[in-house]
Amino acid sequence: MNLIEEFNDYRGRMNEKIMSADNKVIKRFFNLDTNAYSEGAVDVKTKEMIGLACSMVLRCDDCIKYHLGKSYEAGLSKEEVFEVFSIATLIGGSIVIPHLRRATEYWELLEEENKNV
Repeated sequence: MNLIEEFNDYRGRMNEKIMSADNKVIKRFFNLDTNAYSEGAVDVKTKEMIGLACSMVLRCDDCIKYHLGKSYEAGLSKEEVFEVFSIATLIGGSIVIPHLRRATEYWELLEEENKNV
């Protein structure tokens, strides 16, 4: 199992467990998150770029992977992703660099995985 499958499997499995607890606040928060990234006045592609930049500045590797996957699905190019990376690094500073490395690796895996499809 590769890094992308591992991440998606774990995320899906744990989200199912969390949702099965039937906690109203958690369910509402998840719903809010889903709706925030839905098409609206701002398109999905732009929302994912914002989410990716924020995730990098906040240094959340799981969030970065999630938004990289969604960015790939939304059709971002490598050049666009690296512009997002540059903004996040500028805003967050050198502490973002380790996350930038892992994000670059994950983006390459997304590209490679989809070449083989």
